[in-house]
Amino acid sequence: MVSAKHFSIAAGLVAVLGLAAAGDASARSSYCCNDANGKLTCGDMLPVACHKRAYRILDERGRLVKEVEAPLTPEQRVLRDAETAKKVEEAKKAAEDKRHNEALLATYPSEKDIDVARDRALADFDKASADTQKRYDEATKEKKKLDAEKEFYVKKPMPTNLKRQVEDNEAAIKAAQAALDGRKQERDALLAKYGDEKKHYMELRYGNTPRTADTPAADKRPR
Repeated sequence: MVSAKHFSIAAGLVAVLGLAAAGDASARSSYCCNDANGKLTCGDMLPVACHKRAYRILDERGRLVKEVEAPLTPEQRVLRDAETAKKVEEAKKAAEDKRHNEALLATYPSEKDIDVARDRALADFDKASADTQKRYDEATKEKKKLDAEKEFYVKKPMPTNLKRQVEDNEAAIKAAQAALDGRKQERDALLAKYGDEKKHYMELRYGNTPRTADTPAADKRPR
């Protein structure tokens, strides 16, 4: 009968022999590459000619174990980093677009609800713009009054006080007109925003099939 001691010694020998065999197989691995002239170069260790070049690791039977790419040049690293940054930005934009699409569909049960929201926003905007329009109307009304007074001074010097009133009125009209122009641009941008949202909503909901859309009334406020 084999004693436990003898069995332990035998097991140890098997383990040692296994490690030796593995080490021997590893030692017989070879490293190969095509050198600068295209010639195949191999060695038990990585040949100097393979430094900074792609190479292959082969086992003792010549079978491919691993392929190692050549290190990148500084120019290649710049291109790689730029491509990586581009992919990150594309992924970020795709995620943002997805969130926007989901929010758009969740906010409006139908395209009619976008029309309602648009009309409400325009009504609120026009109400807020009423003071600007009022200043412009008052300034133009004052101009007509001043123009009538100026008729008395066609052939004689205009009084200093009247001249100052005319200049102040011209500045007031100019400022009010600039404010109205700015408000019109803001109104157009608001209208375009809802138009774009509705178009995108219909594309998400119905695909690219065109559908009849309600058109808001034009801004007919006097200028």
